Amino acid sequence: MLERRVELGFTPTPVRALDRLAAELGRDPGSIWIKHDDATALGNGGNKLRKLEYLCAEALEQGCDVLVTGGGRQSNHARLTAASANRLGLDCHLVLAGDRPDVATGNVLLDELLGAPIEWVGGLDYYPLEDAIVAAAERLAAEGRTPYAVPVGGASPVGTLGYARTALEVLEQVPEVDVVVVADGSGGTHAGLVAGLGDHARVIGVDVGTRPDLIEAVPALATEVAALAGLPAPVGSVRLDVERIGPGYGAPTPSCREALDLMARLEGVVLDPVYTGKAMAGLIAAVRSGEIAPEQQVMFVHTGGTPALFASSYAGWVRDG
Repeated sequence: MLERRVELGFTPTPVRALDRLAAELGRDPGSIWIKHDDATALGNGGNKLRKLEYLCAEALEQGCDVLVTGGGRQSNHARLTAASANRLGLDCHLVLAGDRPDVATGNVLLDELLGAPIEWVGGLDYYPLEDAIVAAAERLAAEGRTPYAVPVGGASPVGTLGYARTALEVLEQVPEVDVVVVADGSGGTHAGLVAGLGDHARVIGVDVGTRPDLIEAVPALATEVAALAGLPAPVGSVRLDVERIGPGYGAPTPSCREALDLMARLEGVVLDPVYTGKAMAGLIAAVRSGEIAPEQQVMFVHTGGTPALFASSYAGWVRDG
């Protein structure tokens, strides 16, 4: 099942040691690593291409002609779904929460450049937005199209296979890695890594405030994906850091800003304020608290998302922070 995909991104993505960050945190060289899933290339890169490789393969197998998906206004997943559709000669319909901005910035600008029609549905939460995606697909089917509905973040069992495969890639590149840290939005990346590594203890997900039931969704999805991939059921209990959300999804926090500054100024790596900044804040907190022990090697998955940094809502925060 792990081979049933269409190749959309450049993989394996590179890894390297973050030795200057490690020194700042009192760690030895070679103890903190980064995996650059922001370097998958298509559509400005990002982790969602891993999932879309499997989702698009299934859409093509089913003879679908339009991908339908959604997310928040600055959805990285929506951008990459539009790019994937263009690459494969499919149409794409995006359902985005919020109201249409007066000026397109960040991911919205890229969505418009990619040419995907956008349906703005107001301030919907996670599950009502999922319903809006299904409703849009049903409307397109009634018009004679053959849609393929992709859930928020691509976090279906099929999509999540992308990160079960990535976990095996991580082990080939740095076999000594003990713990992987990743941003947790819809939960698919976290669940796939757990399925591939086989143990919840080896993955720390940092909740960014997207999905209200991550604590139940991640282990259920990990078990389902492991079975789909022909892997043993994961052992242990889910590890989820829920202390980095701040006032809400996409809301800046001081610890996120510290993480952005440290990575930019020590390693030349740009993170974003919605996902990777908060995930790195979680890694830093886990190292400082001893949750990640000094002898453990940790891998940070850079899931992309830097277009959101160029959204107008963050301009003052970056300048004045």
